[in-house]
Amino acid sequence: MSGTLDSTRVTPGRPAASGLARTTRTRGILVALSVIPLVLGIIASLAIGSGDIPLSEVWRALTQGGTDTTALLINDYRVPRTILAVLVGIALGLAGAIMQALTRNPLAEPGLLGVNSGAFLAVVISIAITGNADIRNFVWWSFLGAAVAAAIVYLVGSRGRGGATPVRLVLTGVALTAVLNGVAYAFTLTNADIFDRIRYWQSGSLQSRTDDIVAGVLPFIVVGILVALALPRALNAVALGDDVAIALGARVASTRVLSIVAVTLLCGAATAAAGPIGFLGLMAPYVARAIVGPDQRWILPLMLTIPPTIMLFADVLGRVIVSSEMPVGVVTAFIGAPLLIVLMRRRRVADL
Repeated sequence: MSGTLDSTRVTPGRPAASGLARTTRTRGILVALSVIPLVLGIIASLAIGSGDIPLSEVWRALTQGGTDTTALLINDYRVPRTILAVLVGIALGLAGAIMQALTRNPLAEPGLLGVNSGAFLAVVISIAITGNADIRNFVWWSFLGAAVAAAIVYLVGSRGRGGATPVRLVLTGVALTAVLNGVAYAFTLTNADIFDRIRYWQSGSLQSRTDDIVAGVLPFIVVGILVALALPRALNAVALGDDVAIALGARVASTRVLSIVAVTLLCGAATAAAGPIGFLGLMAPYVARAIVGPDQRWILPLMLTIPPTIMLFADVLGRVIVSSEMPVGVVTAFIGAPLLIVLMRRRRVADL
């Protein structure tokens, strides 16, 4: 495909320069500046918690280590939790952006389209069968559940006249999510052992996550990121429609397959590590499009900074808003639900 594709024309009828940034240089500057809030979020995640630890002590623990309580708390819990927040944020942000580009649907999101719920149910079933709640045991189940749910939504949502319209896909995803969550909750509520093992995980939480969990999902998320970052130009072409994409030389079938692989790896690993977290994959691409327009060559790189920033600050807010910590999945839902209502009320909801 030609590298001169003007992706500001991905959606016919839109202004030639959409988004806050109107030039390549401005977009590049804004992408670079997006690292600043990410760094601030990392600092906040390391420094702020349910315990009152001075910043100087946090710095000492990070630079000098030690075996005292403060050093163990920072290095064994806050550092892995922060790293995992960044990884999960990137994974869900990239998955949401790819799904929105592939379906030409700004409402597409792993949580809304049933992908997270599929992974959730698969994990519950794996624990019921094996009795093992170790992440290394159920991460493959999470991948399987995510892939099956995505396939069901697309197949059911694309049937009938008009094909896979944005509203039809969302309604199918919402219905499937309700069914899958209902079955998963039936498992957990009728089995006290399963409920006790995953009660924090199922609400979308980073609490008590250690470095072994980070190590367990890191390879899958890295591979998913690499696959996703290879797709921007192809996704720009697919956004023009299959016929135009083929005329431009894009391999539509290969793009869809690679996109599904990336979404499955990213959502499966993120859900296995932190539980089902909704709305992050909806919010982050929306913010990115508002900044740089619909060009995936800029949106996908922004998914390396915007969603982990949201994730970090949501996690920090959850730590301080209540004494016993509010799961990050609950905080993202409070933020994302109003945004979904705004998007649903827009007349041009079918446009990217």
